[in-house]
Amino acid sequence: AAYVPNSGRGLSRLPYRQRWDLAFRSYLTRLDAQKPVALCGDLNVAHADIDLRHPRANRRSPGFTQEERDGFGALLDAGFLDTFRHLYPTVPHAYTFWTYLGGARSRNVGWRLDYCVVSRRLAGALCDSKIRNKVLGSDHCPVVLYLALEAGP
Repeated sequence: AAYVPNSGRGLSRLPYRQRWDLAFRSYLTRLDAQKPVALCGDLNVAHADIDLRHPRANRRSPGFTQEERDGFGALLDAGFLDTFRHLYPTVPHAYTFWTYLGGARSRNVGWRLDYCVVSRRLAGALCDSKIRNKVLGSDHCPVVLYLALEAGP
């Protein structure tokens, strides 16, 4: 599980976030060389336009800058899979975060910031990746990963 740093109000922490993305990708790549990886958590980025309600208005907002999106894309290019988008590439309005302001959740004005990411070699074991958007209690909702794995020796 992971919580990725936010780039901050006014993007004040964007350079830190970019260094963190690079270091975290390096760590995950080294780990993946030893064993398959499953990463679930708040990655604090909406990767594509489909992953938030108002992409045009948020181009320079924390979590949707081109730099952050490119950082997540580089993770995928390094051999990892966004399980939800792999299974549901065109499903719109699939969000995991809604601000508490203005009734955003009831209007489903949200962002997909929470992910289940796996090593590409686990693609054959992938059964499902779910967003539990009816679960209340936070400004985020749970995400669930279903894998069919064989027990080791």
